[in-house]
Amino acid sequence: MKSVSKTASDSRAQAMSAVSGAFAKLAFREQAKNPVMLMVYVSAILTTVLFILSLFGVADSKPGYICAIAVVLWLTVLFANFAESLAEGRGKAQADSLRAAKKDVVALKLNDCLAARGSHEADPAAFYEREAIEVSSSELGCEDVVFVRAGDQIPADGEVIVGAASVDESAITGESAPVIRESGGDRSSVTGGTTVLSDWLVLRVTQERGKSFLDQMISMVEAASRKRTPNEIALQLLLVALTIVFLLVTMSLFTFSDFGAQLADMDNPTTITSLVALFVCLAPTTIGALLSAIGIAGMSRLNRANVLAMSGRAVEAAGDVDILMLDKTGTITLGNRQACEFVPVDGVAEEELADAAQLASLTDETPEGRSIVVLAKERFGIRGRDLEGAGMESIPFTAQTRMSGVNFDGHEIRKGAADAVRSYVESYGGTYSDECRCVVEEISRAGGTPLLVARDHAILGVVYLKDVVKQGIKENFASLRKMGIKTIMITGDNPMTAAAIAAEAGVDDFLAEATPESKLDAIRQYQAEGHMVAMTGDGTNDAPALAQADVAVAMNSGTQAAKEAGNMVDLDSNPTKLIDIVRIGKQLLMTRGSLTTFSIANDLAKYFAIIPALFVGLYPQLEVLNIMHLASPESAILSAIVYNALIIVVLIPLALKGVKYREVSSSKLLAHNLLVYGLGGIILPFIAIKAIDVILVAFGLA
Repeated sequence: MKSVSKTASDSRAQAMSAVSGAFAKLAFREQAKNPVMLMVYVSAILTTVLFILSLFGVADSKPGYICAIAVVLWLTVLFANFAESLAEGRGKAQADSLRAAKKDVVALKLNDCLAARGSHEADPAAFYEREAIEVSSSELGCEDVVFVRAGDQIPADGEVIVGAASVDESAITGESAPVIRESGGDRSSVTGGTTVLSDWLVLRVTQERGKSFLDQMISMVEAASRKRTPNEIALQLLLVALTIVFLLVTMSLFTFSDFGAQLADMDNPTTITSLVALFVCLAPTTIGALLSAIGIAGMSRLNRANVLAMSGRAVEAAGDVDILMLDKTGTITLGNRQACEFVPVDGVAEEELADAAQLASLTDETPEGRSIVVLAKERFGIRGRDLEGAGMESIPFTAQTRMSGVNFDGHEIRKGAADAVRSYVESYGGTYSDECRCVVEEISRAGGTPLLVARDHAILGVVYLKDVVKQGIKENFASLRKMGIKTIMITGDNPMTAAAIAAEAGVDDFLAEATPESKLDAIRQYQAEGHMVAMTGDGTNDAPALAQADVAVAMNSGTQAAKEAGNMVDLDSNPTKLIDIVRIGKQLLMTRGSLTTFSIANDLAKYFAIIPALFVGLYPQLEVLNIMHLASPESAILSAIVYNALIIVVLIPLALKGVKYREVSSSKLLAHNLLVYGLGGIILPFIAIKAIDVILVAFGLA
């Protein structure tokens, strides 16, 4: 309940801040950033001047009518400012929470020679602590070397060069589970603002002051730093072009009206105030007012997903992606092989095989070993035994023997790779039967890993280990396929294993025995065919392919080379996030397209409201177009312009939240868009304008 009330309080605070921000944006410099709304702003100023003149008897309409038009135009500008300020407020709230994690701390600075020398000391941590110099983290620059102990906050983004430690990254990612960071490999990158929980690290700073990932994240979520994307710029240019066209149309209508009045030998009934109202209603003010808010909200959704986009172009490219390349391990599969079946051979009972396999795995702390213990317990109720009191001797796994096991109660039990166990058994005079060979080959063809179990130099059977495909991943790929996105699994496995896992996971294609060169070549080939390619990676060997991909998501836990090559960084280091990024990108494009369709469709009702009202005095035949039977020309014009202002407010929640994401093909999406936002955009204004007209007449306002 407390969290709900806090959320409501935060929302109210953001709304109040947005109201003040809406008035602050009335400055001409702010309005000039949006050409469409600038014309509304100028129109509001013009009608205000006309109202003031009307008070002195210089007017083309009644003062009350001009005042009403001026007020509505100012409200239209304020509503547009409010939408943008509200979207910016959300970004600033995120930035404030990130700034809380960014503070100057004391850093223990080393020089390179001390870092290298300390790694050879008997107690490296004590040596580093003794030799380090205390400096402020704000003084650290790129390539500086620092020592971080348990309990210390990591002072800057860096690469671990000595040591391994458990790190709490919840301040950045929101994930409470600690992660291991160590020198070498693909888990060597650390982020400033995170905290070391255990052990110690020596790291080299990889970012200049003010350019850390946290600094970039803050600047990205603050709307003031958001750059418009190419698609948004193109749409803005289209809206400006339409605005110019409608400005010329309005001027032409005034000339046409004046000509008609001269022919009829009467005063021109079309006033400047009415023409201004016509222009504002016909110009694409709805989408013009919401365009910036849509873009800011889209970036905000990406940032809430803990993804740092290095460029706005990448966000839009995510919406256009039609090829998705994903690593197998950790993305499609759980990342660890699991025991799924005991296959006995040569007349051995399955329970006997399970018992021996469990005994050989009780001291095996690998995920594979633990899964064998669990499977034996689930299948036959076999539980762990007190091996220490039974004189058990553990035989650890080595790269040379490729086996492990136990000597227990007078028996030698071993488990390991098929060829290793075969050599071990045959060296003692045992046999490797045809039945065993067939089982091993069958499991290998299915994409699994056969693990042989032997007792007293006789093979009992095979443990079937397999990469476990993540739950729900197949449904995810099916949804992407409906959207026209092809999924490709990248793996270092042999083609046979890769094919089996690809079939189980439901991916469209796979790249087996992948190398940095083959990944890069595959991306280039797809791009040459006109596809937009997205890829995720975390290692130095992924950097060339990430640099080539249109949407390249690097893991924050990965190497600096991968992060520099990508155009997005996933702060959670979750490879499946790529699927969510594509959905966010598509939702951004869907929202922009839907509201643009709605905005343009709105104009039809305004034609029927304003055109007859303007020219019915000159051409009575136009009364037939007054299908809404609006009370008077003034009421028709005022109703249309009030609707034009209010619809912006009504659409603000949709612009900020985004159009509901639908995983369908482009053709179905277009049909749905035209039906809901096209047809809806035509029908709604007729109903709303008529309702406003009735209210205005009822209260004597028109």
